[in-house]
Amino acid sequence: MKWKDKCFEALDENNMFENSGHRTRFKELTDCYCSYPFFTKGLCKCMYLSAWDEEHFCILLGTLADMTAGREQDTGEMRSKGECIAEEQRTDEYYVYELSISFLDNTPFHLDETANISPEVRHIIDQALKASDIIDQT
Repeated sequence: MKWKDKCFEALDENNMFENSGHRTRFKELTDCYCSYPFFTKGLCKCMYLSAWDEEHFCILLGTLADMTAGREQDTGEMRSKGECIAEEQRTDEYYVYELSISFLDNTPFHLDETANISPEVRHIIDQALKASDIIDQT
């Protein structure tokens, strides 16, 4: 069994998908991009996070399409774009993009206790951090 399939199963067994759309979008991303050289655990974590809703899924899908067209070997350009998008954010979405960057950098994510984050976004971040641990253990 391929690693991406083991990863999907581990996330599914731990009830990490918010709904069937989240599950389907994540599976589509991993199925389509698992054979590219830039597919890493960090990118897989970003895929989980972006699959949460249709809007973020489409953003990542566009980025991945550009990466494949440009024959990218790593996620460096994706990370740079993520930094630019994060800086443009005026809402708690900023923290979601910062989390993505930490996934790509394979660094711990530290959320400031004073951060003004809605319960919905905090839930997404908390779930993505749990998923990150599962992905790391797979």
